[in-house]
Parts: sequence; C-alpha cells; structure tokens
Amino acid sequence: MSNDRIDNKLKEYPSVWVKFAVMAVFILIMIFLGKITLQFNEITELGVRLIKGALYGLITPSWETIIDLSKNGLLYMVLETFAIGFLGTIIGAVLSIPLAFLCSHRTAPRWVNVIFITLVTVVRSFPTIMIAIMFVKTVGSGPFAGVLTMSIGSTGMITKMTMEAIEDLDNGVVEALDASGCNAFTKIRLGILPQLSAAMLSNILYRLDINVKNASILGLVGAGGIGAALIVGIEYRKWNDVGALLWGIVILVLIIELVSTKIRKSISSKD
Repeated sequence: MSNDRIDNKLKEYPSVWVKFAVMAVFILIMIFLGKITLQFNEITELGVRLIKGALYGLITPSWETIIDLSKNGLLYMVLETFAIGFLGTIIGAVLSIPLAFLCSHRTAPRWVNVIFITLVTVVRSFPTIMIAIMFVKTVGSGPFAGVLTMSIGSTGMITKMTMEAIEDLDNGVVEALDASGCNAFTKIRLGILPQLSAAMLSNILYRLDINVKNASILGLVGAGGIGAALIVGIEYRKWNDVGALLWGIVILVLIIELVSTKIRKSISSKD
C-alpha cells in the first residue's frame, strides 16, 4: 500500500483530539451533575467513634468468639457464610449454562435470544439486598433465603459472562462439525463446551469471590451469614467481637482468593 493510500485511510478516521474533547466534555458534564445531585456531608462524631471502635476491635479481637465452636462462634458463622456463597454459586452456574446458550445468537434463533437476554437483564437489575428481603419474606429468615438470593444473582452474572465467552469462541471447529452433518447438540458438546470450559470456570470462581463477600452482609436482612452478628456487635459496641468477625471475613476472602488464583494459573498453564 502506497503512502498516499495510507494517508487517505488515516484521514477517514476521526482525529484523536476530537475523541479526547468529547470525553473531556462528558466528564465535565458528569462532574457538574454530581455536584448538583450529591451532598458531601462532614464526618459526624458518631462516625468517628464507630471507625475508632472497629479499628480497636481489629487490634484486640475477642478470643472467646474465635475459639467458640458453638453456633455463636466465629468458625460456625464463617462456614455458614461460605456455604451460602458456595451453594449459591453452584446453583447459579448450573442454571446459567442453558440460559447462556439460549442468549447466544450462535446457538439459538434471534427471537429466542431477545426473550432470554431480556429475562437475564431484568434479573441482573435487582440489587442483592432487595432479592434477599423478598426471599426472607417468602421462605423465612435463615441461610436458605441467603442461598436463594446468591443463586439468582449468580445466574444473571454468569449467564452474561458465559454468553460473551460463547460469542468470542473460534467458529472454525463448529463449522467443521456442521459440515460433517452433526446436529446442534453434538456441535455444542464437541465444538463449544471444550473451548468454553476454562472461561466458565474462571467466571464461576470470580462469582464465588463476590458471593462470599455479599453473603457476609445478608445477615442485615435476616438471610443468614456472619452479617447479623456483625450488626449486633456494632449496635451494642462490642468491638472485640466485631474485630473477631471482621478478621474471619478477611481470612475467608484471602483463602478463596489464593485458591482461585492457583486454579486460574493451572488453567492458563494447560492452555
């Protein structure tokens, strides 16, 4: 390609400065709207005391709570929180597999895509706390409501991420199977799932990390987990118990992060 043709091609694209100008104007508009709609209040004396109490609790956690093996102890509540996040992730992952194929234009007709993409979008639009309140009112308070809440949230997110992974797959294998006369089920089983497994596992691990963090606050609305005890400790200013519970959440999240990182690295090395 000659220099003239290269210059002509470059002229077809908008100037970089135009893009920067549009972005700068957009950011300034957002800042202006934020200044109008948001009110930045000063930190109250009560807020300062709460922050100091939480920091004090982290430094001096209650060992009585840590070594307590009953239902009121740290170990039981941490395991319950993890179980809520884990079961919710597994259920959501199982439900998301058929939904993702129904949302992808590669594996389903266009009218089917529109229906199920709309359904998944509606599910993803509900906040986690709102879903938790609905299930607490429906099935009662406790871990079961928390598992149902995590399942709904996981289904929406994992479906979207899996659908995007399906759209980005190499279509050559599927076309070869199609040319061989394979049916849709065989093309999915042999052409799509082997390519999709690594991305799906990575998405599930990512959602598990989110679910465990969310499960730690579901106790605010009675959906089980460590959140209920945490709120009680803050309300009654039991900072040593609060510190022990916070350390439990931190250590649990760190363990999940280390394990998931190791699994992702093993998947990458195999690829």
